[in-house]
Amino acid sequence: MVDQMRWDYLYRFYDRYKENGFKRLLNEGFSNENTYINHLPTVTAIGHSCVYTGSVPSITGITGNDFIKEQEGRKTYCTEDTTVNGIGTLGKEGQMSPRNLLASTITDELKLATNFRSKVMGIAFKDRSSILPAGHFADAAYWFNDAGNWITSSYYQQDLPSWVKQFNQEKRINAYLKDGWNTLYPANTYTQSSPDDNPYEGPMSGTKHPILPITAEILEKNGPHIIYSTPFGNTFTLDFAKEAIKREKLGNNPARATDFLAISLSSTDAIGHQYGVNALEVEDMYLRLDQDLSSFFQFLDQEIGAGKYTLFLTADHGASHNNPFYIDHKGSGGYLDANLLKELNQQLKATFNVDQLIISFENDQVHLNHRLLTQRQLNEPAIRDFIVQYLRKTPGIAFAVDMDKVGSSSVPLPIRERIINSYNYKCSGVIQLIFDPQWKTGSSHQTGTGHSAWNPYDAHIPLLWMGWGIPHGSSNDVVSMCDIAPTLAALLHIQEPNGNVGKPIRFIDRQVIQH
Repeated sequence: MVDQMRWDYLYRFYDRYKENGFKRLLNEGFSNENTYINHLPTVTAIGHSCVYTGSVPSITGITGNDFIKEQEGRKTYCTEDTTVNGIGTLGKEGQMSPRNLLASTITDELKLATNFRSKVMGIAFKDRSSILPAGHFADAAYWFNDAGNWITSSYYQQDLPSWVKQFNQEKRINAYLKDGWNTLYPANTYTQSSPDDNPYEGPMSGTKHPILPITAEILEKNGPHIIYSTPFGNTFTLDFAKEAIKREKLGNNPARATDFLAISLSSTDAIGHQYGVNALEVEDMYLRLDQDLSSFFQFLDQEIGAGKYTLFLTADHGASHNNPFYIDHKGSGGYLDANLLKELNQQLKATFNVDQLIISFENDQVHLNHRLLTQRQLNEPAIRDFIVQYLRKTPGIAFAVDMDKVGSSSVPLPIRERIINSYNYKCSGVIQLIFDPQWKTGSSHQTGTGHSAWNPYDAHIPLLWMGWGIPHGSSNDVVSMCDIAPTLAALLHIQEPNGNVGKPIRFIDRQVIQH
């Protein structure tokens, strides 16, 4: 999975891709050109969980990177688990597990189908991007900490394997960053090069302007974790994945069972958030990622054998254009009033004589203070109706939907389906906000990009397949991110995940698109 990869990046930079990276996937494998996310918000934790469960937040319980447990009013991180300890680290960054994920994953089902003879591993810089795909029965999930090491938790292991310790001790980050970050090709040949220094991009810490090159000295001053915010983070992740394949004998299982390695590349998200969609840095990152993928595919051919592995590439979400950039170029859009929550609570107090009835707008949802509602024996339906009517008059809000009335709402069906798919009454707000296109929370001074909306810029993602069981071709049929897990189940002849709502993708009888 490539974090924050918009579908159009396959073609925006296509002319500069080499033959054995993205072009190999397109020209040798199968591309589902119209793959969409069917949940809200479009964020990392939900995207990764939905791909691997074939399910949606209403069933998986993963309703955001963070979400509020409604009856407690407590904010919860998607993979937090205080019952486990970090392995290879101290503190909260290691106290993680998949326990908040209520549904099984395709990786879990593979474990069950082979009576746990299959090896399953997850690898990503982000803990949630490693843990949620690897599932409940994984042999290991590894993620990256601030000290620059690959770590795990006692949910999986009581000690890091010797090969992981050795990999950490080698301090490879220094080698990746020793030459700084310059453009792969002359900067003036990039489609996003004019201008590179602009107010829509955010500079890296230690720099005054968002431009390349960034020297090795600046990168070093930022500490080892800065590799996450450079293209070399993808290289580093794939190199760790190669080491895992070799040392764990993935794909060469002595029990002759199928193994599963779930990899997520997170640096694409960090760089996108920093610089935005229309940035030379993002273009350079994808050109470098193309080379990294070429190297990784070649490694798989040599280590496992061409045609003896099945690979898919997709994204957890896309990204919108930087709002000030979009508006300055005469596109419609805007920002919600930063004081909206405060003002709405004041209006509720004036009407119902109770303060702080709304505790949060987390995940673009209205979260009520349920303890207060119970203590004061307040009329919750009346309060919800008041909030909906108020928000409908707010500039930038297209729909404010009471979740008890969503089935009869006037929201267009595709958006209504996403709202329903995303509502879990234990950890979702009672009212869903849908913004006008290109409207956001935040301010007009924001740089870089964001994501969370139903709109195609956030919800249209790539889906490419290659290898065993995959014919060459492409299809313009609309498919869902939730269709990936049941497709893998069909290929492997195993049961689909227990919360699956997706359908297997048919690879035959498709018109081949000439690139």
